[in-house]
Amino acid sequence: MGRYRILLLDAAPGDLLRVELERLLGHGLAVTLNLRRVADRAGARATWGGRVGFTDFDPFDEAALIAETLRDGGHQAVKSRAGVPLRAAFLAATAGGADASGAAGACGAAGVSGVAAVSGAAGTATGALRVIGRAGAGTDHVDLAAATRLGVAVTHTPGSNADAVAEFALAQLLALTRDLAGHNTASHRGDWRSPAAPARALSELTLGILGPGRIGRALAGRARALGMAVQGLGRTPAEGDGRTPAEGDGVRRADSLAELLATSDVVSVHLPLTARTRGLVGRRELALLRPGAILLNTARGGIVDERALADALRDPGHPLAAAAVDTFEHEHAAFDSPLFGLPNALLTPHVAGMTRSAMAEAAVRCADHIAALLYGRPDGVPVANGWRLTADGWRLAAGGPSVPTLPFGRVGAPGWAR
Repeated sequence: MGRYRILLLDAAPGDLLRVELERLLGHGLAVTLNLRRVADRAGARATWGGRVGFTDFDPFDEAALIAETLRDGGHQAVKSRAGVPLRAAFLAATAGGADASGAAGACGAAGVSGVAAVSGAAGTATGALRVIGRAGAGTDHVDLAAATRLGVAVTHTPGSNADAVAEFALAQLLALTRDLAGHNTASHRGDWRSPAAPARALSELTLGILGPGRIGRALAGRARALGMAVQGLGRTPAEGDGRTPAEGDGVRRADSLAELLATSDVVSVHLPLTARTRGLVGRRELALLRPGAILLNTARGGIVDERALADALRDPGHPLAAAAVDTFEHEHAAFDSPLFGLPNALLTPHVAGMTRSAMAEAAVRCADHIAALLYGRPDGVPVANGWRLTADGWRLAAGGPSVPTLPFGRVGAPGWAR
């Protein structure tokens, strides 16, 4: 009887590797660990040899990624932490080359339950990729339409890093409102520099949160504790988990993006990157800001037009005074940005969510979600590409394209939905 195989594209760092591997092994999964981003590779081999398999490749090289996912009969799941691109070509090559309908039909004919198309016979794993897990909230690195078409469920860990990102955004806010980087640079030069004008206290400022979901509300609570007025604007009247942005947390709800930008001293972006949010904040929107405004982006590159942002920061007459950016259009080995070199741009390499507690929670939750989906126990598991469980098995959520049962077969009771 085979075990379901999972390929860890980029494992949790440091001693969190032990936490992640123990969790996956505890679920009975056969783990292949990519050593490329493991700091102590020799130590990992010595500690885990005999319990996990090893490989060493660049997951951002799509050809290598496909080859490794298919190696030794294939993996039914892959897990990513750093947002390795998982595009249509990768999915087509690793998901068995059949669409969800065909996989489901074969499953039904065989009468297999549980993880039907992942199983050649009951409990014996075959190589088709069926689950992608992200130890983090965003899933914009996955071609969700292709995953859905090919019968691959995409799970993630929304909220696992909410406190970490909120703390980081608050640190960005404090650093820019008090010009800590400028004072630090001057002091290192031996320049005893006093500000040309005194900074405004936080209690004098209004924070506008674009996307008051889990992270946005966590930031709002911290900002209000420091005396800031807070307002928010969500994608829908019920953002995130169904609460209105202002419900019970003292956050005023803005009526439009234009209003939020024009009435906030600091704007913090906390939206996912989607077709609707790409380029949401461009030249026209930046021009609406209050004089002396600050923009924070710990969400995703692409939501804010980086070229427009750079041009605004170069223009001494523009209302935008400074920006802090943790996420970029081009990251990792392709890292590049028109913001490079601007003294009023505080840049960091997508580290807002990287606290020990946040990364540990994301790793454990992702492991649990992947195992639950592979073993046909999906209740409560977030699935980003719109699948829901019915009495007849997994199906597309209402309004999606017509694709029959996802290959996990008949599991649980009807009514489960993402």
